[in-house]
Amino acid sequence: MGALRDRFWELELDALTRPEWEALCDGCGRCCLHKLEDDDTGEIVETNVACKLLDTGTAQCRDYRHRKAFVPDCLRLTPRLVKEVPWLPASCAYRRRAEGKPLPDWHYLRTGSRDAMVEAGACVAGRCISETVAGPLEHHLADWDTP
Repeated sequence: MGALRDRFWELELDALTRPEWEALCDGCGRCCLHKLEDDDTGEIVETNVACKLLDTGTAQCRDYRHRKAFVPDCLRLTPRLVKEVPWLPASCAYRRRAEGKPLPDWHYLRTGSRDAMVEAGACVAGRCISETVAGPLEHHLADWDTP
């Protein structure tokens, strides 16, 4: 993956190398869930319906490197884009760092283990369903309130 600087997650997003940027992701899977937007209010409502490439048991993309070939509207987050998209969860490491906030206490870069994220309820692994079997999104509204 390349060398990662000590405590790189405390740097500004624009200062991160590509490997550091990728390592900053907590792997919660929430950005890979479908969202609905209220046409009248603009409110974003989350669902528990995952992109067809998300492994619903692990919350990891099955083909991250080639995902755009299979899901053309999949976004590749950048420091600029993180500041523009309204649907990133408040717990997202990218969003938190863009807002000048520290990583959550459960983040694997702070704890050394992804188990803390699962224990905190921040990961969608085992709590979501694939879009290939879900049916109408309106039947799958979810509240992913996490610390």
